[in-house]
Amino acid sequence: MTTVVHLLRHGEVHNPEKILYGRLPGYRLSERGQRQALTVAEAVAGHDLVHVVASPLQRAQETAGPIAAAHRLDIATDESLIEAGNQFEGLHVAVGDGALREPRHWPKLINPFKPSWGEPYLEIAHRMLGAVHRAREAADGHEALCVSHQLPIWTLRRFLEGKKLWHDPRRRQCSLASLTSLVFDGGELREIVYSEPAGTTDPKVTGA
Repeated sequence: MTTVVHLLRHGEVHNPEKILYGRLPGYRLSERGQRQALTVAEAVAGHDLVHVVASPLQRAQETAGPIAAAHRLDIATDESLIEAGNQFEGLHVAVGDGALREPRHWPKLINPFKPSWGEPYLEIAHRMLGAVHRAREAADGHEALCVSHQLPIWTLRRFLEGKKLWHDPRRRQCSLASLTSLVFDGGELREIVYSEPAGTTDPKVTGA
């Protein structure tokens, strides 16, 4: 029996300060982000979705809204889909600018392989995998959609592909409102399919 779990990255966020907002509350979708959510809803309109679940953060809930409404489903919330914890929340962290230029922050950068500035990659992968399997069970034989965030989705994908979890953030294949679809035969992962119904966006853009 085939079950598909789609991991959807939320749409663009209204972030005029261009900070790393992480898990901070109150960050909503921009107008473009709202359009991206509608575009994805149209793209999956013909899919056999029976379960929609989202990170508790506002931008994820808003992205899930049009999709759940189109399939007449309630939005479930799973804390395991939340953005990665990060000690630079609320700061400007562009390369060569902001917090990264201040010596007091340098000890946080001592181990990029963990990473030392935030939630460990392996913990992210494990919690995301738990959320995926809960969604798979809820949608057994059909399709589920989980709205999450760039780093958690990309970390889980690398984990499932057997790759090292540390990576260059500039090379993530996880655009805004993109779908990373996990295809299961029973409980076994068969393939991973990536698509960008709302188009490609730059992974280097802070606050996207």
